[in-house]
Amino acid sequence: MTTDFSTHQDLKKRWLLAGIAAILVIVLIVPLAFLKSWQKIHHQPNQDIQKSPVFVGRETCKDCHRNEYEKWQNSHHDRAMDIADNSTVLGNFNDITFIHNNITTRLFKKKGAFFVNTIGQDGKYSDFQITHTFGFYPLQQYLVPFDGGRLQCLTIAWDDVKKKWYALPNHTDDHTDWLHWTRQGQNWNGMCAECHSTNLKKGYDIKKDGFNTTWSEIDVSCEACHGPGSGHVAWAETPEMGRREVDNFSLVVKTRNMVSNDFIQICARCHARRASIDDFSHSHKNTMDYMIPSLLTENLYYADGQILEEVYVYGSFMQSKMFLNNVNCSDCHDVHSQKLKIQGNALCLSCHRADTYDTANHHFHKKMYQGKKSKGDDCIQCHMPESVYMGIDKRADHSIRIPRPDLSEVHQTPNACNAAGCHSDKSLEWTNDIMSKWYGKRKRPHFGETIALGRQGKTEGLKNLISLSKDPLFPGIVRATSLSLLYAYPVPDSFTALETALSDPDALVRQTAISTINLLRFDKDAALIFPLLYDPVRAVRIQAALGVASIKNLKLTKNQKKVLDSAIKEYISTMEYSGDFPSGRYNLALMYHALDQTDKAIECYEQSIRIDNLFFPAKNNLAMLYNAKRKNNEAVKLFLQILEDRPQMYDIAYSLGLLLVEEKKYDQAVIFLQKAANGLPGRARIQYNLGLLLQFQKKDKAAEKALLRALSLEPGNFDFLFAMADHYLKRNQLDNALLVAQKMIELFPDNKIGHDILKYANAMK
Repeated sequence: MTTDFSTHQDLKKRWLLAGIAAILVIVLIVPLAFLKSWQKIHHQPNQDIQKSPVFVGRETCKDCHRNEYEKWQNSHHDRAMDIADNSTVLGNFNDITFIHNNITTRLFKKKGAFFVNTIGQDGKYSDFQITHTFGFYPLQQYLVPFDGGRLQCLTIAWDDVKKKWYALPNHTDDHTDWLHWTRQGQNWNGMCAECHSTNLKKGYDIKKDGFNTTWSEIDVSCEACHGPGSGHVAWAETPEMGRREVDNFSLVVKTRNMVSNDFIQICARCHARRASIDDFSHSHKNTMDYMIPSLLTENLYYADGQILEEVYVYGSFMQSKMFLNNVNCSDCHDVHSQKLKIQGNALCLSCHRADTYDTANHHFHKKMYQGKKSKGDDCIQCHMPESVYMGIDKRADHSIRIPRPDLSEVHQTPNACNAAGCHSDKSLEWTNDIMSKWYGKRKRPHFGETIALGRQGKTEGLKNLISLSKDPLFPGIVRATSLSLLYAYPVPDSFTALETALSDPDALVRQTAISTINLLRFDKDAALIFPLLYDPVRAVRIQAALGVASIKNLKLTKNQKKVLDSAIKEYISTMEYSGDFPSGRYNLALMYHALDQTDKAIECYEQSIRIDNLFFPAKNNLAMLYNAKRKNNEAVKLFLQILEDRPQMYDIAYSLGLLLVEEKKYDQAVIFLQKAANGLPGRARIQYNLGLLLQFQKKDKAAEKALLRALSLEPGNFDFLFAMADHYLKRNQLDNALLVAQKMIELFPDNKIGHDILKYANAMK
């Protein structure tokens, strides 16, 4: 009997799994019958006024909208970006020295200009002129021009509260690191610009690897939200009796009398953690024509949806009861000053009854404690706890939730009660006892319990994830997240749920469904994917192109081929737009590989790694291509690099182990397969392959244990049963072989192999 380490199948799975980490690798498949119902989407600009309205600038607006203009002045939007001069620079540049990690940075002025002396992209100290300010409170950052039209953001910032310089949390002194201030992680053009200026066009040229970034106004001005105003100005300047009847005062964007889902899309383009796939335009009909919102992933959110990393509000607010009950951003915030409309509990009490919620019967806290105002009766302290980002900037969690210390105890999620400044000195047990006395022991079900199970790949999570994905009472971002977690459950029930989700009215749910389907299987159905090439949503359309392009021997009509070619062209154009990011080059490589243009794919993966040497998805896939070209030494080096940077990436250890088996380096292979088996104990195939390798090395007891672990995880797997029976037969453990053979016959009565093993074992006794 031959030894099969399942190398080809498992390497293919590892290839696809790596793709989940790239920001934009998302494919969506839906039946064509649903396309017509998707034409009405979130926020549709009014195109009745004129076909090509143009930006006119805030100075044109202020004469008629003086009150709004004055509110906007000196706001965060007004001071989002500016030319660096004595009126805009807040930091101390009076020949100040700042030392961090033994690196000395000097900040000074010369001939009226602002300069910094620090380590540059070559690792040497140099003087750099600061040309722009970025933000103003509680911190201000500074931009330095570089070749290729780049502006780079210093990671030494000014703390305007304490009036001192400090290093941002993502500051690094390694000039080769992607996060160094001179490299792409701190590049203004791609990382920051689109949300700090009006009518921003990134202008990235992938061939020149440079930028020609433009804006109509340097900060976030009137037309950033209202759209180009020439049509409105023309209407307003027409005598009242001569004005024709128009919609929305000839403004491009509607901002009044809107439901929450439509209104929030105006803010979402900046106030969301996302991947941008196009310059924003007010003519876009759907947010996913220019961006893809991030899901509630483990690196960004806690299992219950609370903010972990900086996510810019949208993903949190979409989870809230406020959003589901048609509350808008503008209900709490003045849209022009960005300030809260009312301070303190009075803001919440503009909707919620004071006699119900602003009482001790609700919050059980005193208004005064030890002579000071208590935080316990503050709505925001309990329901919108703050986290600190960028070192000093407090951001409130906009999911506006009830504190759940019971979830903290089980899933290690934070809660407002035990937060710093409240009862941080008390145990969770104490907090839960108090909560039970106040509100009773019965707790409402929370989607966080399901997400936590899914993240851990627990068997009992499958049913709940499927149920959550189908429940229309939950926000789309929660349902989409539950679908994404089904990749850990490659079973028929998962496929059924994912295929059902393809017809969901929420684009993010549909998109996530097909992305997860592609992670679970490769036999794509062209009839299912192809109609999505006509989808009105850009993010869906281009990923459908990737899905169809990867299907081999596809028979298309002349017209179908034309449609596919157009979609592929759009995909490539979109990813070239993102080519300043490692993920953009990565996604180009995926398409070129699908088109069998392997050399181009390799070049794009190499460019992705050049941009960010720690971007492991590109290293993983490049290793796969090297393996296909029999360049296994190069492939091994890449896998080792990934594991050096990310030792807990057990899937990579598994891929490396299989590759070393292929190279007949069995002693090294077993080290990495064992590492993968220990790190992913629930993955039966890993245990199985480890068992086969140990068996091959004549380590019989260890091999038996690994094969038994695989069989315990999947007791009905024929391959595992066969391997176990084969193991016992070859070692003359005939009684054990008979037991396994009987199980094979019980589960697979029509398969001759089980009967043959039983017959052979009996004959040998």
